Amino acid sequence: MRKLLLRWIINAAAVYVSIKVVNGISVEGGWSVYLWVALILGLMNAIIAPILKALTCPLILLTLGLFTLVINGLMLWLTSLIAEGLGIGFHVEGFFAALLGALVISAVSFVLSVLLGANYEERHRR
Repeated sequence: MRKLLLRWIINAAAVYVSIKVVNGISVEGGWSVYLWVALILGLMNAIIAPILKALTCPLILLTLGLFTLVINGLMLWLTSLIAEGLGIGFHVEGFFAALLGALVISAVSFVLSVLLGANYEERHRR
């Protein structure tokens, strides 16, 4: 449970950084919006992203994995659509903003996970 909560907070912080860095991603509200967006994005990455990756496996192999960035951008854009439908103040203006935002979220999530030890148990299993 602690690990899940830590990942949720890391993703919320990564969404916050992407909003500050990338033009075209906006938010209306406080930290609760970031937490809701992190939750929706996590669900999209857990449910829909694996299906898309399985369907586009040849394209991912052909581009040496770079098409995964496109899928991550689509997940962020879909998160924006779902958040707007739920009345959560999160908006991504276009696909390019979604692509850059997903890249920033991935990088920040990776760095924070390493610094906070979110993957420590998985890396040090015997």
